[in-house]
Amino acid sequence: MAQDEVGKPTRGGAARLIEAALMDDIAAGALEPGERLDEVKLTERFGVSRTPVREALSRLVAQGILAPGEKRGVRVAQYTRAELAQIFETMHEIEAACARIAAQRLTLLSRMEIESAQSACIEAAKAGDRLAYLRANEALHAAIYRATGNPYMEELASEFRRRTGPFRAKKFASKSDLIASAKSHEALIASIFSEDSNEASDGMRAHMTTSFMQTLAAN
Repeated sequence: MAQDEVGKPTRGGAARLIEAALMDDIAAGALEPGERLDEVKLTERFGVSRTPVREALSRLVAQGILAPGEKRGVRVAQYTRAELAQIFETMHEIEAACARIAAQRLTLLSRMEIESAQSACIEAAKAGDRLAYLRANEALHAAIYRATGNPYMEELASEFRRRTGPFRAKKFASKSDLIASAKSHEALIASIFSEDSNEASDGMRAHMTTSFMQTLAAN
């Protein structure tokens, strides 16, 4: 991260930090579809001027993660059911490919990262901590993406998860939903750890199909 002479982030560095933090919030469903982002509150949250906040928001608008709102404001992107179906159709293919390649390239470190993320999912689910579960769930999928050893595929898969985060978050309405989701990861992880690429791909497709149906029902 770029820094100035006193060790503080430069304006560009601050904008990237804000962008990353907001993407994390959106992916984890901490921000609702259509929710307006307040520049003043963001400057207070990050302790910066409006300039890096505006730069971060502009970048997210350019990526389609945020959308322009009224009076020059921005909101979390919203999608119709048809658009959401098309996005999930794309996600199915990308996530299945990630699982297939990850199964072929598993390392001890990638196994440990996936297992650690799953442990965090189980802990958050048992505690009924929805936001912690959402973040742990994102970490699990991110660990699978990294296991491919392909940063381009990792970034592409991550982009679609960020876009759909607020919609997927709505399917977790109760503690039992969290526990059921964490349990569903067991079959997915087993398919990837089998090191059988076809089994891993099929496991992810089944997982994503269930996720899509639950997301549509909740939205």
